[in-house]
Amino acid sequence: MKEFILESLGNSIDVKKKIAETLTEEIILVVNKIIESCRKGGKLILFGNGGSASDAQHIATELIHQFELKGRRAIPAIALTTNTSLITAIGNDWGFDRIFERQVEGLVKKGDVVIGLTTSGNSTNVIKGLVQAKKNGAFTIAFTGRGGGAIKDIADISLIVPSDSTPRIQEAHITVGHIICHLIEREVA
Repeated sequence: MKEFILESLGNSIDVKKKIAETLTEEIILVVNKIIESCRKGGKLILFGNGGSASDAQHIATELIHQFELKGRRAIPAIALTTNTSLITAIGNDWGFDRIFERQVEGLVKKGDVVIGLTTSGNSTNVIKGLVQAKKNGAFTIAFTGRGGGAIKDIADISLIVPSDSTPRIQEAHITVGHIICHLIEREVA
């Protein structure tokens, strides 16, 4: 067990070191786009499947409620993974592949920022959500891994975690999400 624990922690550290070496400028650009959107009355929309859905909700919660600054104003952020009635209605009537696309069509406006999270980069519903966001005039960001998948060619910016391991990619996504929350909170709140 000890060997597995040490190996897992070491792998997680290695992935985060690679992110520091390769994605710092992209993270800064993402933060600046979200800050610019918020200052102009826009909002942040996030979505993903499974663990990535949880990450989307986690990041939105940190921005709406509070991350580290207590008593600050809410920063507009919405996770499209929380309305089970809507998700199941769209999934039942139009198919699971359209659950984010339809919500984006109704909620996203020009000037908003949309983040789609997919560890593989190939989740059809996340891809369709980002495509619709671009149609609506939003700035789009992909949080992904495994070389980026199909989504890397769709998003305006792709934060591609340099790993093929789903757990390592998800750990990195939430770490980057926390960094983004920290920086946005200090500029927008």
